[in-house]
Amino acid sequence: MTRLLPGPMLAIILTVLSAIVLIPVAYIFLASVNSDIGVANGEFWPSTFSLENYTKIWSSVGLAKGLANSVLVAGATAVVSAAMSVSIAYVLVRYQFGGRLTILRSLLALQSVPGTLMVLPVFVLFSSAASYLGVQVIGTQWGLFITYLTFAMPFSTWVMVTYLRGLPRELEEAARIDGASNLGVLVRIILPLSWPGIVVSGIFAFLLGWNDVLFASVMTRPDSQTAAVALQIFGASQEGGAIPLYGQMMAASLVCAAPVVILYLIFQRYLVGGLTAGGVK
Repeated sequence: MTRLLPGPMLAIILTVLSAIVLIPVAYIFLASVNSDIGVANGEFWPSTFSLENYTKIWSSVGLAKGLANSVLVAGATAVVSAAMSVSIAYVLVRYQFGGRLTILRSLLALQSVPGTLMVLPVFVLFSSAASYLGVQVIGTQWGLFITYLTFAMPFSTWVMVTYLRGLPRELEEAARIDGASNLGVLVRIILPLSWPGIVVSGIFAFLLGWNDVLFASVMTRPDSQTAAVALQIFGASQEGGAIPLYGQMMAASLVCAAPVVILYLIFQRYLVGGLTAGGVK
């Protein structure tokens, strides 16, 4: 293999790209330990360092409740979506039946529908459930969970379909020769080999629920709002003030981003394997 670019030029390009990503992150961190006046004056390097902003956000932003709701809803979406998608994808990949190609094409078609077009239909549907079935959905955590699961399932299923196509059928045939049932093949053969794909689909489903603001702002109440909505409300409340609480806004942003970074660091080995579909040789 030959490099497309010389070594020095490649190093320069990588350095520039790294700086583009890391400099804004560094500024956010430095602003979070700076005073609001210092940030308003345009200080990049704080004149005084203080962690006071990290202690204030739990009362001013209401971040604790928002983080708990986000972890609960996004985590449940990730677990259920990953568990269901691997079984659905196994059926779509290994079995031939009428409508199979239609289902596969529908999974791709659903990815092209913008979420903004679905806000009003979903809201009306869930509001009707309260009227006709007597079940309150709007403003509940499980209602938001169902909403996220609806959008996460097609993508997670397609990820698993792509991954399972790369698994050799010989392993399943050997298991069936030994007397394993269809469920036994799925549990004992497919699941252990599919962990990279399962992790990828689960993490993307988690990110869908964690980063969403549109549906969470419509489908939740103050006691069920997520961290993203809490940040949006806190940022909007600072508009028109004398000096916005820049430090607390930056600190809250870093706290909300920390779980995603930690999740990536823990599962990065599985992420690389799942995205490259190189699970089994």
